[in-house]
Amino acid sequence: MLRAYEDKVKDLLGRMTVQEKLGQIQQLTWTGDTGPGGGQTEQTEAAARAGLLGSVLNIHGARSSNSLQRIAVEESRLGIPLLFGLDVIHGFWTAFPIPLAQASSFDPEVARRDAEVSAKEARSEGVRWTFSPMMDVTHEPRWGRIAESCGEDPCLSAAFAVAKVQGYQGPADGSELSRMDRIAACAKHFVAYGGAEGGRDYNTVDVSEQRLRNLYLPPFKAAVDAGVATVMAAFNTIGGVPAHGNAHTMNSVLKEEWGFKGFVVSDYTGVEELIAHGFAEDGAEAARLALTSGLDMEMVSTNVAVHGEALLSDGLITMERLDDAVTRILQLKFDLGLFDDPYSDESAAVAEPTAAARAASRESAARSMVLLRNEGSVLPLSPVAGSIAVVGPFADSTRLHGTWAGPGASRFPSVSVLDAVREAAPGAKVTHAGQDLTQAVAAAAAAEVTVVVVGEDPELSGEAAVRSDIGLPAGQEELIAAVAATGKPFVVVLVNGRPLVLGDWLESATAVLEAWHPGIEAGHAVADVLFGAVNPGGKLPVTFPRAVGQIPLYYNHESTGRPYDPARPEEKFVSKYLDLADGPRFPFGYGLSYTTFAVSRPQLSQQSIAREALERGETVEVSLTVTNTGDRAGDEVVQLYVHDVAASIAQPVRRLRGFERVTLEPGRSTTVSFRLGAQDLGFWTNDPAGTFTIERGRTDVYTGTSSTTRDCCPLTVV
Repeated sequence: MLRAYEDKVKDLLGRMTVQEKLGQIQQLTWTGDTGPGGGQTEQTEAAARAGLLGSVLNIHGARSSNSLQRIAVEESRLGIPLLFGLDVIHGFWTAFPIPLAQASSFDPEVARRDAEVSAKEARSEGVRWTFSPMMDVTHEPRWGRIAESCGEDPCLSAAFAVAKVQGYQGPADGSELSRMDRIAACAKHFVAYGGAEGGRDYNTVDVSEQRLRNLYLPPFKAAVDAGVATVMAAFNTIGGVPAHGNAHTMNSVLKEEWGFKGFVVSDYTGVEELIAHGFAEDGAEAARLALTSGLDMEMVSTNVAVHGEALLSDGLITMERLDDAVTRILQLKFDLGLFDDPYSDESAAVAEPTAAARAASRESAARSMVLLRNEGSVLPLSPVAGSIAVVGPFADSTRLHGTWAGPGASRFPSVSVLDAVREAAPGAKVTHAGQDLTQAVAAAAAAEVTVVVVGEDPELSGEAAVRSDIGLPAGQEELIAAVAATGKPFVVVLVNGRPLVLGDWLESATAVLEAWHPGIEAGHAVADVLFGAVNPGGKLPVTFPRAVGQIPLYYNHESTGRPYDPARPEEKFVSKYLDLADGPRFPFGYGLSYTTFAVSRPQLSQQSIAREALERGETVEVSLTVTNTGDRAGDEVVQLYVHDVAASIAQPVRRLRGFERVTLEPGRSTTVSFRLGAQDLGFWTNDPAGTFTIERGRTDVYTGTSSTTRDCCPLTVV
């Protein structure tokens, strides 16, 4: 953040009463439609008029936000502007693919484009702050909020977090925050929210220090380094201590160790929930614990504002801590230009998705799709096909935006797959049936090829949308089986917000395309891939399990003392299931193409490197050649993994440390290079104070096109 306003902040702080300072820490909601507690509109207006409010949640629209802002600026004693925040997760008017889908692109520029379009639209409608990006690494597909995440890997999640922060805010120094196409970002949820037991939202997380630092914290550190303006505390406990009252994570790690200068906001009523957690006895204690542990702004619940004066007079919180929190909030308001220009230009408001925004969403959605199966090369479909059936519960759906799709989802329908297929194959006879088996079978039997569109409603993923059974919802597998029984070729298009358990129908499907929830241009993007206008190049950012009973199942696991050996499946006393094949249905990093690629074994610039050299910042180059061996231009994602074979803390069998998506014409080759340094070859220990170590010994360096690659070279740290 910029430091140019320090004197102005200090001057303003010196003129504020205690009540006004406590007011800056308070955020109230305008509509109350995103959680418990009801609307606070009257309370919000009164607090703004009295100068006892810092931020408002859920208000948007240039005219309505200006009306409330005028109350704060023109009627309160000091005229401190309000900061308007909204959950702009993957689009404001223009819904992009859900974040999990974006991660499938293995192209952070997809997230950057989403953020840039979203920031411009939201800022024009009065929103200066988004509660995004979410960077919770998770191994839990039952958890509904996996849709908002980038999946199970910290390296991938960190790259996308940085791109999205930069897309919202611009440079790390905050120098562009006052621009009309920028908004403040929020790194959430701090921290380990994705580790909820049983995948149940808001549930307990019991995590070691090394797991916290090696798995959950890296995306947040990357976001802080990218200049993220704010951080949101998580709903969960961490080792028994709720994140909203966790001094270790908020104070020791975030503010002291990392030097974070922005502010920490609670999640919706998160301070109040310290009581339900059994961590605080009442609201006053909840306020004390949250504020002294590093929280700077309270969302919706009002414990700090209500009890702050008494806590100060009793010496339970200090004026220094209160001033620090208020300083952080005021600093961002100055950085955003709110004191110079608190209002939105109503004549310049972006009122609907532009053609350019729609095109960006469409391109991003197609780039994010993953081809899971393509037997007999049924895909791509021919645009001059004589007849095509489009069936299934989502065939004609115009609600494929996904969870947390912004205000645009209720105003601007998504393009249906049915309409897009008709547009892509104008000469074909395109028939449609929903989930009625008789009608669907008749349509499939009469068509040359059938597109079966199945999956989840957007409401089945997202916050408070946990599923114990993550197979296709009722009736959909039966529909696929009935279409398969016609003997005609068919393509299954999956539209969903999480990895699914894919049943026995998978083996009967000639082709399967994972489209996720693709956003406003859903149907067009699906058709682009189905008909070959786009060659799919996405890869899975999460593991697809064979059965729910395998969960948690993830690629970056540690080995047991008795690992399963596929060459000896009869071995009894090993880590396996009696009634299920070993391993996932589809692994992390997996994805097919309409062309083929060959990837060479990795080459290292040196076979060994001194630990002291790594500590000085030296690196080892890893290079390989990738060749398009097919007859169609396409994309391949080259992936780099490491495995420290013997360490003082057992390391994952694979750890992603680099990736690059390349586009190649048929017969063309390119060399891809990565560099491995200290952060790639070391790890964090269980020392609560934070100890990063690089140990001597062998690390296997793997390269390939999925996490199951076996091409490797040894690298020794001496």
